[in-house]
Amino acid sequence: MARFDPGATETGGMAESQPNADGLFDLGIMSATGRSGEPDLVAAHKWFNLAAQRGNPEAAYHRQQIAEDLSAMEIAIAQRAAREWLRTH
Repeated sequence: MARFDPGATETGGMAESQPNADGLFDLGIMSATGRSGEPDLVAAHKWFNLAAQRGNPEAAYHRQQIAEDLSAMEIAIAQRAAREWLRTH
């Protein structure tokens, strides 16, 4: 089974393949912890949201934990970004 490489750039790796729930979850972890730069909780919320939609139950938990640290506006931005990502992928 092919697995999405979370180390690939967002525009490169994701545009070429449809990442699975685990790959999206890994992107959420990377965004939340700042493994590939500064932590970005809005992006982490987006990736955890997408991973949860694809069936990763742990992603839903992490999304909720991050949501507690975000404003309503930031959550709306993350949700909009997730919808946009789904539309283009």
